[in-house]
Amino acid sequence: MRTIFNVPKIAIAALLAASAPLLAHHGDAGRFEETTISLTGTVVAVQLVNPHATIIFNVEDRTGTTATWQAELGSPRQLATRFGWTRSTLTPGTEITVTGRPLKSGSPYINLTERARIVLSKTCTEIYHSNTLPDEPMACASTGS
Repeated sequence: MRTIFNVPKIAIAALLAASAPLLAHHGDAGRFEETTISLTGTVVAVQLVNPHATIIFNVEDRTGTTATWQAELGSPRQLATRFGWTRSTLTPGTEITVTGRPLKSGSPYINLTERARIVLSKTCTEIYHSNTLPDEPMACASTGS
């Protein structure tokens, strides 16, 4: 009799164990720097797709060389419900200042899911911030601060 009752328990345990990876979320596993940087650039495109929205923007360095960066945010639903984002919140040509954690590899990719913010450079209006704010004060290119 005991084995009859153990079979369903074992089957349930096996199903739960097999489904655990489906519920798990990937971590950044040390891919990003712990310190934050701020970049000012011009939006090229915004991809409001799951699981993470992405902003593609061009940043010009001191020598006049332009690099295309990607910024990873949370989900489009989070952006809509928490910040009121729509497809027209950021459009190509908009100048933004982004603060977040860059990839350790040096590739032009920045994480905006923690210690991050996005500011519209022209008006110095914050349109996004993570739950934990960056260590540095809000950067605003238009006011020189």
